[in-house]
Amino acid sequence: MASSEVSTCAKNIPKPPPLPRATYRGLQASRSKPSSSSSRLVPQETVETWDKLFKQGTGADTYVEVDDKSHFLAHSYILAAASPVMPQLLHKSRDKKGNAHLKFLGVPQEAVYMFIRFLYSCSYEEEEMKKYVLPLLVLSHCYSVPSLKRVCIEVLGQGWINKENVIDVLQLARTCDAARISFLCTSMVIKDFKSVSSTEGWKVMTRGDRKLEQELLEAVVEADARKKERRKKVEERRMYLELYEAVEALVHIYREGCGTIGPRGKALKGSKAVCEFSACKGVESALRHFLGCKSSRASCGHCKRMWQLIQLHSCLCGSSDSCEVPLCRNFKEQMKKIGKREESKWRLLAENVITARNSLGPFSSSRRSASSSDLPPLCSERCCL
Repeated sequence: MASSEVSTCAKNIPKPPPLPRATYRGLQASRSKPSSSSSRLVPQETVETWDKLFKQGTGADTYVEVDDKSHFLAHSYILAAASPVMPQLLHKSRDKKGNAHLKFLGVPQEAVYMFIRFLYSCSYEEEEMKKYVLPLLVLSHCYSVPSLKRVCIEVLGQGWINKENVIDVLQLARTCDAARISFLCTSMVIKDFKSVSSTEGWKVMTRGDRKLEQELLEAVVEADARKKERRKKVEERRMYLELYEAVEALVHIYREGCGTIGPRGKALKGSKAVCEFSACKGVESALRHFLGCKSSRASCGHCKRMWQLIQLHSCLCGSSDSCEVPLCRNFKEQMKKIGKREESKWRLLAENVITARNSLGPFSSSRRSASSSDLPPLCSERCCL
């Protein structure tokens, strides 16, 4: 009986309400996509409450003074809570009546107003932020307000910087420890150094900050060197891939035959047939010249390249005993007799060729379109090896 009563009571217990996920997501959406022209980092109701307190100045005990001797009111306890720098400044600036006087000299009045407002409600007008982002970045750094600093950095990183102001922004970013903006500015200088170096900002910087000028020049030189190195590696990789394709075409010709040249007894496709090996046409021409050349192979450039191609194949070939390419086994035997320096050179070339081929991945084809304009034209006669 007792157990049934407990079971009945358990069934009557209401289920707990769901977690406020939708509310949280709505709050996140309101932060990322404000519904009005005023961007905010807190709910709208809170913004309105703190803005009202700031604008009305009820109970304010601080005079915020700017260059033109005008001022507006603020609350010292809010300023002190929002910035760790404020308490000492407020304490030192209090008069006999207990009111504090904060002076912001050399800063536009609008920027000071936006700064104090941000300390209250973390809100700002987007267009005004874009207009006064630089003085606000300085204020956020000097008064240690990281939330405002993040907003300024975000605005500057969204296309605000151009070649005319990049040097000024870079100097300011270095002063304010804004590493991301410093990187963006340095990258822009490197990318378009010719245009940036002709601006007035660059000329002023060279007269007043020789150290920064030297750093930027060194960065430009280093970037140019890296670019040339990358270009060199790309060119080398292209060359190694072309060598790999030529070796593939050489094996294909001796094993299967193609066009008008191939092993004895093979039915060839003829010169009009399209071969899947892009380098086949050039290798076919080179082989035909190699087999019919009357000059000494040591003095003929075309023959020498063909000779070297066969030697490269022998370095790559793993089955020289059954390989159908002539001289493959002979070259392997000869490799044992040459000096270590010469052998290392060929081994390194073979490794680079394999590395370039492997960089294409298992699903890439190495049979790209290759130019053979530097090879002799094809001969119309059929030739058997």
